[in-house]
Amino acid sequence: MKSPVRVLVVDDSAVMRKLIPQLLEGDPAIEVVGTAMDGLLGLKKIGELRPDVVTLDLEMPRMDGIETLREIMRRYDVPVIVVSGHSEKSAFSALKALSLGAFDFVAKPKDAKRGGMDQIARELAMKIKVAAVARTPKSKFAAQETPRKPARSPLGDARPTRAIAIGISTGGPNAMHYVFSQLPADFAGCLVVVQHMPEGFTQMFARRLNDCSALEVSEARSGDLLTPGRAYICPGNRHIKLRHTDKGEIIVLADMAHVNGHRPSADVLFHSVAKELGSEGVAILMTGMGEDGAEGMRAVQAAGGLTIAQSLETCIVDSMPRAAIEKGYAGRIVSLDALPAVLQALCAPDRSQHRADVPDLVASRNSGTGN
Repeated sequence: MKSPVRVLVVDDSAVMRKLIPQLLEGDPAIEVVGTAMDGLLGLKKIGELRPDVVTLDLEMPRMDGIETLREIMRRYDVPVIVVSGHSEKSAFSALKALSLGAFDFVAKPKDAKRGGMDQIARELAMKIKVAAVARTPKSKFAAQETPRKPARSPLGDARPTRAIAIGISTGGPNAMHYVFSQLPADFAGCLVVVQHMPEGFTQMFARRLNDCSALEVSEARSGDLLTPGRAYICPGNRHIKLRHTDKGEIIVLADMAHVNGHRPSADVLFHSVAKELGSEGVAILMTGMGEDGAEGMRAVQAAGGLTIAQSLETCIVDSMPRAAIEKGYAGRIVSLDALPAVLQALCAPDRSQHRADVPDLVASRNSGTGN
């Protein structure tokens, strides 16, 4: 029988040090081997207990979570899941933690003392188990210090050469940081991104991407008209769709039920791309756990659009692209480092570069399906 995943809980709140082990004790695949009330004690216990995964609060006395994370990354080879609050400061810190090497994060409910932690129990347990077996993030693609943002030339009422839909989850913030930082100021397409992330975090995520990129990046709003050189991040706890109009494509946000356990869902976005854009649609499925986006890619493929999956070996967690690849819905497979060049080729103003040049940049669907 496989040994359970050994977890150390580091949190200055006595309530959380009690609640998190209680939430996890019902899962036989997880064993909480200890708790620590601050970062200094947490570092000591990591050395003593050698846990498989650490859950880490970010707001702690003596040594805060960010400094603790830096030390964990320096001293130990152990994945860290951040347990974050919902404030703007907490969202900023959680995203910074991901850039420093944290595997993922979960957001504390606003009223944990009243039992609200039950809503994240399944999410936390799943992420712990995935973190224990996931590959170490590739340093080549880790988020770097943000460069000075180049100025963009006014584009007036120009339409983007192509709208590209992206679905992404675990490992997404660093992967998106890398891709966005490589795109030039004259990028003629636009990007619409579903990143699995809680409400209250996507605005800060969009702001950080905007700071690192020559593109103009913002959290999407209903009625936004897609324009070149822009990227739109779906707000947490909303779905996003595209709608074709005489003036161009616009964004529609919706509050329909969760799809594949997610809101936002890549499937919702991709199905709208298939319906509204047809053969001009492009859907890209990147790093993440679960199967969200695979069926939407099938719809884009059936409509004659282009479907791309991130190569499995460059994913932090490869479940999402793997699902699409194994079902035959990914027409191309592309590594993370090649993706910026592929995006530029797809969105080149000269539409003669439409698809002819893309196969040189990506692998055929039958390659790259292994780890």
